[in-house]
Amino acid sequence: MESRNHTPSKSARWRGMVEHIVRQGSASVTELAESFGVSVMTVHRDLDELERQGMVRKVRGGATAQPSNVWESNIAYRLQAHTAEKDAIARVVAGMIEPGSSVMLDDSTTALAVARHLDELAPLTVVTNFLEAIRLLTGRRDIRLIALGGEYHATHDSFLGLGCVEAVEAVSTDVVVVSTSAISDEYAYHQEQEIVLVKRAMLRAGARRILAVDGSKLARVALHRVAPLDDFDVIVVDSGAPADRLQRLRDRHRNVQVAQM
Repeated sequence: MESRNHTPSKSARWRGMVEHIVRQGSASVTELAESFGVSVMTVHRDLDELERQGMVRKVRGGATAQPSNVWESNIAYRLQAHTAEKDAIARVVAGMIEPGSSVMLDDSTTALAVARHLDELAPLTVVTNFLEAIRLLTGRRDIRLIALGGEYHATHDSFLGLGCVEAVEAVSTDVVVVSTSAISDEYAYHQEQEIVLVKRAMLRAGARRILAVDGSKLARVALHRVAPLDDFDVIVVDSGAPADRLQRLRDRHRNVQVAQM
């Protein structure tokens, strides 16, 4: 009989399953059962729990880390998705931020890519609810960092809820940078209501509003409207966006900046 010491704990197996699904984007129940040496029924129970935690989305025959119109991918998946596109967008957005100004960043990984370029623009005041961005900017010279509080959500690694909305409403910044899960001809969308409420508050708090979205968002839908596209002063998207979608966006919005890949 195999020693109990060599049997992975349930939590370790869950972590392994999430990492496997995030790395590949999706996985079948059979594949997970074989990879982790457990029964198909155990995998189903594991996926039920991981879905309850918001880590993966259970689909017929397996699970996926990719978003749907009602489910936002967890932070682990978003951090490794479309990284080249986000960095190209971030360079363009950073060029719109003046040294000495104040900038608010939402909890998107696109805004996090912008945060990586802010050292070049110091001195700055940066306001954010994204814990990963807070970690990145903590202790950076000439960056005054204001962390927005609220209830911590591990799936997004950010602070949300009423406390966060009230913290946003207490400040005003020169620039606000947000991303959303999907955009149509007229609106920006997101899957989760709590995140929508924070993004709306951020848009009200910024003198100049920048929407930063990679090209994959132009072909998606999501449940909740965040704001009309006309509410944004500029939309930044990468050059890898589908040509027809990009042209439609340019036809509808007065200021679309394309980040070259």
